[in-house]
Amino acid sequence: MPDIHTPASSADAATTLDKIWFTRCPVPTATGLAYKLGWLGEEFTGDQINLETLQETGQHELRRHHYDHALTSLIREGGNMLALGARAQGAPTRLIGLTWIDEWQSILVRPDSGITEPKHLKGKRLALPSYNDNPIPDHVRGTSIARGMSLHGYKGALSFAGLTFDDVEFVEVASGRANARGADLAGGNDPRGEGVRALWALDALAAGKVDAVYVKGASAVDAARQHGVVVGIDLDRLPERRFRVNNGTPRPITVNNHLLENHFDLVVRFLAQTLRAADWAAGNLDGVKDILQAETRGSRDAVTEAYGPDFHKSLHPDLSDERLTLFEQQKKFLWVHGFLDHDFDLRAWADPRPLEAARKLLDSRA
Repeated sequence: MPDIHTPASSADAATTLDKIWFTRCPVPTATGLAYKLGWLGEEFTGDQINLETLQETGQHELRRHHYDHALTSLIREGGNMLALGARAQGAPTRLIGLTWIDEWQSILVRPDSGITEPKHLKGKRLALPSYNDNPIPDHVRGTSIARGMSLHGYKGALSFAGLTFDDVEFVEVASGRANARGADLAGGNDPRGEGVRALWALDALAAGKVDAVYVKGASAVDAARQHGVVVGIDLDRLPERRFRVNNGTPRPITVNNHLLENHFDLVVRFLAQTLRAADWAAGNLDGVKDILQAETRGSRDAVTEAYGPDFHKSLHPDLSDERLTLFEQQKKFLWVHGFLDHDFDLRAWADPRPLEAARKLLDSRA
């Protein structure tokens, strides 16, 4: 991990950059809201710095950087498996924020299954998506997101009931991603969202080949309805967050160290607009839902069902001890179960300076 030096903030440093890239996943994020509201673009217009997203770029070869974070001018708010995987492979990144939004993490079952609480999973067949076929060999595990998410989702439910993986049977199903090329690289997800990536497992569930399937997100709500399956276990209702730690909980904001050290002021201004959008969202639920229909690839009703009535009040990133502890739980799980190449010091990876400076900047503009 590179040492922290005094951040560069001179005008000369800023003029050497003409483009900032950012990327986010198809879920509620303050970054996505700030972009859709036009605030991020407006922030840098006077600097003649263009803001571009990996999701919308026509340069498909750049979309892989959602995985590896090798684009030096990239700010990423997305699922933690890719961020942790890149750092474990030595990517020169820093963690500058964490968010937590419960995302309709559920275990779906057939209506006649009798599975209504975690203890009922004992002895059942759980769908486990296969590792995806990735053209970059050392990314196969870290980018097999459906597998990692499912495994940790089941662990949360089983742990709540005092059960372990030894108490269930895993049945491998297709991951829903034949490879990680082309459009599938947009945002590190199937372009239509997590729910679509679960369709292969839902087919197996509806056909009686498995007894339960882990899913999450607004588009998964629509997919469940289409397959005639129901929620057997609502993980969001489990009493402690530790049972719901997964790929998006908590969700990290990471930045390439080159951008942070050479253009610290730009990172701060980017985060200030993210905080501004989170402040705006807290009092504008209808406006947030309108934007999220496009961001999450789910219907308006699905957005409401997936994220609950108050999600818009908690979009602010922070680096609190609670969120860092939960993030450490996710990192340990991924490392122990083979999704990370190496362990690393997560707390040393975190840098609170940009977020602290962003809040001060935003307050000064009020």
